[in-house]
Amino acid sequence: MSVVVLAHEQFPDRAKTALGLLRYGDREVVAVLDRDNAGDRVRDHVPDVQDAPIVASMADAPDCDELVIGIAPIGGGFEESWRPDVRTAMERGCDVTAGLHYFLAEDDEFATLAERHDCTLTEVRRPPDDLTVAEGTASQVDAAVVTTVGTDCSTGKMTTAYALRDAARERGVDAAVVPTGQTGIMIDGAGIAIDRTVSDFAAGAVERMIHERADHDLLLVEGQGALAHPAYSGVTLAILHGSQPDALLMTHVAGREVVHGFEDFALPPVDEYARLYESVAAPVRETSVVAGALNTSHLDPDAARAAVEGYADDLGTPAVDPVRDDPGPVLDAILDAVDSSA
Repeated sequence: MSVVVLAHEQFPDRAKTALGLLRYGDREVVAVLDRDNAGDRVRDHVPDVQDAPIVASMADAPDCDELVIGIAPIGGGFEESWRPDVRTAMERGCDVTAGLHYFLAEDDEFATLAERHDCTLTEVRRPPDDLTVAEGTASQVDAAVVTTVGTDCSTGKMTTAYALRDAARERGVDAAVVPTGQTGIMIDGAGIAIDRTVSDFAAGAVERMIHERADHDLLLVEGQGALAHPAYSGVTLAILHGSQPDALLMTHVAGREVVHGFEDFALPPVDEYARLYESVAAPVRETSVVAGALNTSHLDPDAARAAVEGYADDLGTPAVDPVRDDPGPVLDAILDAVDSSA
């Protein structure tokens, strides 16, 4: 399966889905669409991921099976400037996958083109119709459950989950990610987007996914939002209580002191934030933050190393940047914690 990923004006820093597919996906990415960086290659901007040419439009892209919309603006809307690329893809017979709150199948033009050209429109943020409220049973599975939480949105919760999955598998541990957002669902080919789920059923959706994956030894639940976020705390709480984790890992962006996009709101100190997660989880499942992950992508290597050391000291746990560093020390801390809680 070959794909083209749309990431106009957002690649690489604000194209989380595109980067996730390039780093952890198993499909061949044959091009990235980004008008600002057309003529470059992915490796000119991001090392150690699948490489591909960057082109200005779908008309310039090579043959492929699918177009993936690899960005999601705040609110998950559809940008009209993307329409020509989506139209061209469908006219070429390509399927289209999107992780938006705007459903392409409900767009009259796209619905018509899909029927005319026999294209499949996949909306990964559309939840199942048969979700129910949680029963509080996630802690009963035999698998160890670790949930990634963060100090803010886009701090590396998904990236850390997949990095730890791969590191665990290299050690022979049967690990899997529980995807709760559009990027993880695209990587795994399964999952439920919790931010699109009716609030009464959100914790139940997480619980359901844990039971569905309970035959693995280690489940890494992808967190969303942040507990002290003024807009997205609800989805965070649903995942925290629905997953009933044996342990938590907390992610942070080096140097970030305020909520991104909500700069009037200061972030609590990381040690206080960790205790906040623990105290809010406790009535449903007592758990602890046992490790940390720090996004240092904007720092040079020396500054990154110092920032990770400082974060580990502040958090009082092992910490790494899971993209720059070997996640081994953090995986050790997680495995030790879940072994002791068994």
